Amino acid sequence: MKNLQQMQQVMQQVQKMQEQLQKQLDDLVVEASAGGGMVIVKMNGQKHLMAVTIDPEVFASKDAEMLQDLVLAAVNEATRRVDEQLATRVGNLASGLNIPGLI
Repeated sequence: MKNLQQMQQVMQQVQKMQEQLQKQLDDLVVEASAGGGMVIVKMNGQKHLMAVTIDPEVFASKDAEMLQDLVLAAVNEATRRVDEQLATRVGNLASGLNIPGLI
């Protein structure tokens, strides 16, 4: 019976952690740039692009391939930053749980 109560407590802690993480992801916004700021993107914690800013100088060169590369690089960097923030936040939340072997 004691094991069942412990399991219920663990499940409650996990549910609370999941709710906290979801709230943090909803509030998370990262920004990344490429080409020395020629392309800047903003991405939320759900990895949805929120904004793309392109310096008008990029259009002056009429180099579509360069623009594509810059957008790709900025989006990949933003994705990496969201993943990094997610890993940090999951680690911080999980450290508060009292589950042997989890951390």
